[in-house]
Amino acid sequence: MQIEVTTYYLEITDRIQLRPKRAEGRDDLILMEAKIPLPELSRFLYRSVGGDWFWAVRLNWSYDDWQRWLSRPGLRTWVLYVAGTPAGYFELQRHSDNDIEIEHFGLIPRFVGEGLGGYLLTQAIETAWAIGGQRVWLHTCTHDHPNALKNYQARGMRIFREETDSKELPETSPGPWRGAR
Repeated sequence: MQIEVTTYYLEITDRIQLRPKRAEGRDDLILMEAKIPLPELSRFLYRSVGGDWFWAVRLNWSYDDWQRWLSRPGLRTWVLYVAGTPAGYFELQRHSDNDIEIEHFGLIPRFVGEGLGGYLLTQAIETAWAIGGQRVWLHTCTHDHPNALKNYQARGMRIFREETDSKELPETSPGPWRGAR
């Protein structure tokens, strides 16, 4: 099916712009960097977080494709756990100009609606700065979660570019896996 998709590019360039979302009263959250490139973990997170939002580019990748992706210089992955269970993740890619791109970001559907999206985004931005980023940016689109753009803007990110294109998408998203809903 042909659909019009608007892509928004957002950035945050100064710590004073950040409007953090904390997780007060939550003692069941742990954010850990996945320091060992592990295609199995990354494919699980990519499919689980992005399946409902047509993240499909990587689904046909081989193990070696995943390993090459994860072994790129400057790419790092963090996983959010709730009570020991993976709940979401973000990938940070350092670029040559010390800009850090949030390559992928999101929550597994089971954890959406618990107020964790703003918390995880805050962690991603603060982590990007902690590892030396000068500017943190990402992109989202009209085919992402309905609250994605609002969350990015609520944390202080601003749109610096917008593009609208026609894209070919399947009738239904791939989902985390067949029958998950």
